[in-house]
Amino acid sequence: MLSLTKITKKFGGVTALEDVSFNVESGTITGVIGPNGAGKTTLFNIATGLYSQDAGNVYLGEQNISRMPPERLVCLGMVRTFQNVELFGHMTVLENVMVGLHTKSKSGIFSCAFKLPGQRREEKSIRSRALKWLEYTGIADLAGMTAGSLPFGKGRLLEIARALAAEPRIILMDEPAAGLNSRETMGLAELIKKIKDSGITIVLVEHDMELVMDVCDAVVVLNLGRKLAEGTPREIQENPEVIAAYLGDG
Repeated sequence: MLSLTKITKKFGGVTALEDVSFNVESGTITGVIGPNGAGKTTLFNIATGLYSQDAGNVYLGEQNISRMPPERLVCLGMVRTFQNVELFGHMTVLENVMVGLHTKSKSGIFSCAFKLPGQRREEKSIRSRALKWLEYTGIADLAGMTAGSLPFGKGRLLEIARALAAEPRIILMDEPAAGLNSRETMGLAELIKKIKDSGITIVLVEHDMELVMDVCDAVVVLNLGRKLAEGTPREIQENPEVIAAYLGDG
């Protein structure tokens, strides 16, 4: 589904990523872990078109998507969520998810300005589909609330609902459990498994090791900008180099 080959990224004299390669199999959950500063979010930003790499390529299936803008990647079936929840705070919860359906909209400026029948039908359909994704993520009862007034955990779920509304083939989640309590994290784990079961491939950057080991089929470990290890959750848990990177040699 997704392949990253020999990705290198430098910021001035600092090498954030060096020669990082791995594959994400279709229909799986792949975790990307590592200590702070390992390059995880930088890797996500390159994969999703926010940064340009200095070397290497990113493939979505057979297509080279290197340096494609994020809006183009959404049309190809790749979406992401962010480490810091990014919502339209002044809009309602439902409207936020409707924004996620913009790539499915066909109405132009003229039809929207004059509220033509086709535009009204399309907006009704978009509203209905957005509500479906709120129900899917368990927050349909909050549809009329202003997004900026949501508790943090519900904001996380809204961001995921908005990403799913684009009907992706693959979703990249950047630390979705950050800021969640244990009950919310358990609910998130169940939602992630549910998304996988629906046929969507997931790549997960996460510091919560319990969550990673619970939901992931494969785990990639970064350290100091390089790939340190790759394998099943059990293999990663028992890898001496990974243990040393997290806990130190002593």
